[in-house]
Amino acid sequence: MQQWIVEFMVDTPAGAKRMVESYYLPSVADVRSEVSKRGGYVLTIRPHERPILERWLARSAWWQVQLLRGIQFRSTATSPGVAFWRLIQSETDPRRQNILSPAREALSRGLSVIDALKALQIFDHGTIAILAASERSNKLIEGIPHAIQNITQKRKNRRAIIGTMSWIGFDILTIVQGMFWGKDKIIGWFRHNIPNEPDKIEDYTRIVDRLEFLWTFLSWFAVAMMGFLIWCIFSFWHNRGKRDWPTARLVRKIPLIGGYMCDLGFSDSTAAAGRMLRGNVPIADVLTQAAEASSLPEVANYWIVSRQDLTRGLGLGAALDRDPLSKSERMELIGVADLAQIAVVMESISEMRSQGAKTKHSLIVWLAFGLSGVFLIIGFGSAIYALTVMNMSMDSMMGGLMGSGGSGGGEGGGE
Repeated sequence: MQQWIVEFMVDTPAGAKRMVESYYLPSVADVRSEVSKRGGYVLTIRPHERPILERWLARSAWWQVQLLRGIQFRSTATSPGVAFWRLIQSETDPRRQNILSPAREALSRGLSVIDALKALQIFDHGTIAILAASERSNKLIEGIPHAIQNITQKRKNRRAIIGTMSWIGFDILTIVQGMFWGKDKIIGWFRHNIPNEPDKIEDYTRIVDRLEFLWTFLSWFAVAMMGFLIWCIFSFWHNRGKRDWPTARLVRKIPLIGGYMCDLGFSDSTAAAGRMLRGNVPIADVLTQAAEASSLPEVANYWIVSRQDLTRGLGLGAALDRDPLSKSERMELIGVADLAQIAVVMESISEMRSQGAKTKHSLIVWLAFGLSGVFLIIGFGSAIYALTVMNMSMDSMMGGLMGSGGSGGGEGGGE
């Protein structure tokens, strides 16, 4: 399903009239068929594309929470579908009307509330899975607070990650600035303080050349890391709601970060599965919806393959007993006897994965700080090492940098 902007002509008593409307339909052929039913003929059809600022507003956690709370508030006296329709009709802001237009089209064609929320393309897979599980249990209103809690928790996680990445980025930026400043100053000082003894000039020049090469490499490596960090932050923010894209695949290949994302994905999907099982949703539908609860291919594939094994006649515990679950998680699943126990185990796995994600997040933070410290030690330690090799003192170098900058050849030789 996709939103289309259609320009078409319709014959009226006053003559042909040009109209522009939006349709939420699977294909261009469906759009042409719908226009033909109205007695019109199509001029142009194009996919609807939102401006960047509008997409960012739609995907903000604040906007998502306000939308769900509006549906929950209006559902006290009517069905969620009617409540959502009234919410859309009461919206007066043009930008928000445009954001909500796919949901209005979906509801006008008789689709469910979940289909309308999916049409917006603003919620992540975990939130949609919680809402879908609640709807399947005929408890959508009870599921909305859980979805809001999920959005709020992820917002806190994002803030923690953004804060960490911002500090690391600031750290890298200061290192880059220091490296570029220090390279010209320190290497320049070495170049202007060549020893007087002819037999030491060759060794001295070789050491300075190596130091200059090392600092140049470190400087541009830091610039590349800074650029990669900025690109990743922008890409993940811009592609929120999508299942997979190149930057996400690249980031998942980083060992510790890949494990952190996998833990978050399993925490969301197993929480949704446990909630559906407690709502007496059929197990086949539970596995299908759990696969939709995460944007990670590894997590989604786990549920899809488990469902395939279940349809082939395997027991539920055996069907779920596979990688990438840990040994302890698989031991819990293999011994279950009924769906109620499965629900308890799923909720337990969700909690353990959530704790594992927090632990990995802390490790990522400390590892980042440690690596930045190592980077500084290599950079400035190499300059101090060069001084000791060339029998120079730190005081002489600092005096040259802070003073006249060391003109002429002179004091650097060894004894």
